[in-house]
Amino acid sequence: MADPSVTPPPTPPPDQEQSTGFDIAEEYGTARKSLPPAGVVAICVVIVVAVVAVYALTHRVKAHSSGSIDDVVVVPVQGQDMVLVAINISIESHEDKPSWIKSMQVAADVAGNKISDDAVPAVDAQRYFVAFPDLKRHALDLLALEARINPGSKLTGTVVASFPVKADAFAARKSLTVTITPYDELPVVITK
Repeated sequence: MADPSVTPPPTPPPDQEQSTGFDIAEEYGTARKSLPPAGVVAICVVIVVAVVAVYALTHRVKAHSSGSIDDVVVVPVQGQDMVLVAINISIESHEDKPSWIKSMQVAADVAGNKISDDAVPAVDAQRYFVAFPDLKRHALDLLALEARINPGSKLTGTVVASFPVKADAFAARKSLTVTITPYDELPVVITK
């Protein structure tokens, strides 16, 4: 029987030359080993930017309608520094579906000051025509909010607005702009 007090011989230390040489810092520590080459990334970024730019330029939102200011009649309000303006406009639709007028605004550049006013509602414009007969001199049918613009057709009408300036100052204006905003479309900006 063997002597139980005898200890087994110690195991020799592992040989340093037999280690596998696995260095975790080399595996995950450098971008050169864990990321794609910078040239490939740069080429991909340039291609993506070019595709987005071409798409943005070709699918730009365009106005579906155009228009013109045909006639302007200005009537001074007696006893006030104010004028009423009746503007005949034409709007031509280039859309494949009908659109409706959401809002109308008139702006003028008078003596370097930009002044604007929402178009007078058709009910009030009728009262202005009664009170100021000269305002109705060349007036067409009044353009009203929610008026329908049929596809491929031309809509003509009159827009009435007021401005807090004298008639002489308004006559010397630099510009007159009518902005018609249809639902779900870009505004039609008409300048004269």
